Amino acid sequence: MSAKQKAMLDYSYKLTLFPWDMKKKDVENMQAIGFSDREILDINQVVSYYAYVNRIADGLGVELEEN
Repeated sequence: MSAKQKAMLDYSYKLTLFPWDMKKKDVENMQAIGFSDREILDINQVVSYYAYVNRIADGLGVELEEN
């Protein structure tokens, strides 16, 4: 795994589990490793969207479909 991939996963993990701890430094770290502002925004939106959808499903008691 590359350093850039690890940074993306670390950012995503923190945003998912500890969103209240996110700081400007988290974005600056992503920029320092080579992510553009657009890439950071895209990562943020994908992570946030899945958190949102999962909370809606959990809150409504939606169960996973079986294959």
